Order: sequence, then structure tokens, then C-alpha cells
Amino acid sequence: MSKLEQSLAAGHFTFTGEVGPPKGVDLHHVMEGAAVMKDKVVAINVTDIQTAVMRLGSLAVSAKLVEAGVEPVFQMVCRDRNRLALQSDLLNAYVLGIRNVLAITGDHVVKGDHRDAKPVYDLDSVQLLKAATILESGSDMGKDFKGRPNKLEGAPKFFKGCVVTPCSDMVEAQILKLEKKVAAGAQFCQTQAVYDAAAFEKFMNEVRRRNIQIPIMVGIVVLKGLGMAKYMNENVPGVVVPEPLMKELSETPKDQTKKKAVEVSARLIKQMKPMCQGAHIMPLGWDDTVGQIVDAASA
Repeated sequence: MSKLEQSLAAGHFTFTGEVGPPKGVDLHHVMEGAAVMKDKVVAINVTDIQTAVMRLGSLAVSAKLVEAGVEPVFQMVCRDRNRLALQSDLLNAYVLGIRNVLAITGDHVVKGDHRDAKPVYDLDSVQLLKAATILESGSDMGKDFKGRPNKLEGAPKFFKGCVVTPCSDMVEAQILKLEKKVAAGAQFCQTQAVYDAAAFEKFMNEVRRRNIQIPIMVGIVVLKGLGMAKYMNENVPGVVVPEPLMKELSETPKDQTKKKAVEVSARLIKQMKPMCQGAHIMPLGWDDTVGQIVDAASA
């Protein structure tokens, strides 16, 4: 059982962080960031070719974190690999000591730096969760995605996660998809960025009403200022930075931006802490803010 699974199962309010692999092979900043975070969070997500920009993959960086004594959450996007490669990478991950997996369908290539690339999407995130669950099936022997028994020489065992967008305009569709993900094998959920506690409470009330029984960790992307908040409102579907928060950011002096980012993130987590089981903090390079946010939110 991974530390993340243990923490959530024990009912602890659980924090996770996030690092993004570089566009290249120099891991200095990634490992440095993970080292800064590791004593403040239970596990650290590793993004997988984030925003469809070519870069070092999640699998290699997750393995390096394992070597460094840091527990990773191996993010897997379906955009770039068919079912053969996805199942193979699940097996690769297990052999490399990775136990947490987060299934994501993935941004389309038109958002990235190789717009002429061919998207795969052989499976979506629900089907990827199902594939992982099938690989785990059986006591000593698992099965492959075709359901053929006794084809694996040893079956993996993961703590499988999914993503949901609580502040989407189509909340009902998000709830339905979350139900499908849980039925496919999801055991925890990390949300997209949330900046509206009232909207999140409404979403969580519906989760409880529908009796969806997995721990949900609210997602917080650290806001690096008004410009970033405007960008998210205009370009990130399902993410809304409310007008009062926009005004607060607009009145923040530039030399106080990072301090304000910590204050806002911690305040949001405190507001939503009674509604969920943890917080997933996405610092986007401001790795030193994660510990400050955790301490302030826990005070």
C-alpha cells in the first residue's frame, strides 16, 4: 500500500504536490523542487507531456523520484499511446517501484508545440482505469485488456486515481463521468483547479448525494498574479477565478505576488477542508511555496 493510499485510508487530510518534467534531460530543477516539497506532502504528481508540449516523460521522472525516496503519482495521458503501450507502461511503472497512477485523457495536440502530431486516444481515462484494474485482477495471475486469463507472469497492484472538474458549467456531466471512473476502478480523485469554495461545496454535496465513495482532493494551482488569473479564466475550461479574487490580485504590489499566492492558496484550502479529504497543490515552478501553503493551511 502506498503512503498516499495509507494516508487517505486513515482519514488524514492529505497534501500532494506536483512537478513538471523539463523539455530536455536536465533533472536538476525537478529533483530540487521535489526535495523542497517532500517533507510537506505525502506524494508528488509528475505531469505527463503536459499541455501537449514535447518534454521528458512522467515514467522516467517518477522512477527517479522513487530512487530519491520520494513517492510519485505517475500521471498517464491517453493522447500519445495506444492500449498496448499504455498497458506496457503500467507494467513498467510497477517494476520501477511506482504504486500511484493518475489516469488522464490528455489535452489535444492542437494546444501544444507539435500541432501536426497524430493524437492516439485509443483509450480514454475511464478505459485506462479499466485496463489497470484488469491487469490487477486475479490473486497471482492477472489478465490483459482483452480479458485473457493467465497471460501475466505476476500482476501489478496500483492506487488508481482520476481527475474531475468541479467548477465546470456541466457539473452533471462531470458527476456522471466520475461515477464511471469509480466503476472502472478509480480509488481517489484530484480535481482541476478550484478558486470558488461555494461552487466546490455544491459539487461535493452532489457527490455525497450520489454516494460516490472515494476520497477527493481539491486542486489548487498557485496563482502567480493577475495575468495568470486572467489567462485561466479565458483559456482553461472549467476553471473560474471569481471577480473578488481578481480584484484582490489586481491590488497586490508586484513584490508581494508570491506572498499573496501563498495566502490565497492556504485560505482556499482552509475554506474547502471540511468538504474533502485533501489538497493537491500545483505550484507551476514555485516549488518553495508548497511547504508554506501546507503550513498556513494546517495552522
